[in-house]
Amino acid sequence: MAKLTKKQKEALSKVEKGRIYNLEEGSALVKEVNTTKFDASVDIAVRLGVDPRKANQMVRGVVSLPHGTGKDVKVLALVTPDKEAEAKAAGADYVGLDEYLQKIKDGWTDVDVIVTMPAVMGKLGPLGRVLGPRGLMPNPKSGTVTMEIGKAVTEVKAGKIDFKVDKYGIIHAGIGKVSFDAAKIKENAQELISTLIKMKPTAAKGTYVKSIYLSSTMSPGIAIDTKSVN
Repeated sequence: MAKLTKKQKEALSKVEKGRIYNLEEGSALVKEVNTTKFDASVDIAVRLGVDPRKANQMVRGVVSLPHGTGKDVKVLALVTPDKEAEAKAAGADYVGLDEYLQKIKDGWTDVDVIVTMPAVMGKLGPLGRVLGPRGLMPNPKSGTVTMEIGKAVTEVKAGKIDFKVDKYGIIHAGIGKVSFDAAKIKENAQELISTLIKMKPTAAKGTYVKSIYLSSTMSPGIAIDTKSVN
């Protein structure tokens, strides 16, 4: 194990071993224990009582964080010429079709989100091997395959994120930056957790929200009381 720096030891000492914090306390503490010199991301990990191997227990969706992610999200709009002006007006960073399909085919993936139209999805299919592992494949369920291109781009830029439970039953998401007020971190976390609770699969038995942890880049995880968010 790598040796801890003085700053990391100080940060670790602020998190009481074995203590579970309420969401308000945790949102303030995650700012205090940050040791980076840059504006680190604040992440949440929610372990759910589901079996993701079963289709009827898959938890996947989107949520619009009330205070955004604090990240400058780079959006590629893969659209036909009649939709280009709409995508550009909404703030898409890259707009086009065939030239970008070729760039992706050649290995270019320097974007955070791709928004496209139903008619274009057929052309994206062969690029699944490139886009899929990077979480970039557009999906109608996440609102990134739509005829309302302008609306989709605006929502993504404003802080709409998509999430999907991993094979261990955990949802990971970035919900802000350490420069955010603690209240904003709390409200973003609350919005995601509330959305997850609403999406509880009927097939999921027992405790649904098993554990919640808040952390920032390179900081210790902070256990959050699941009862404080229900």
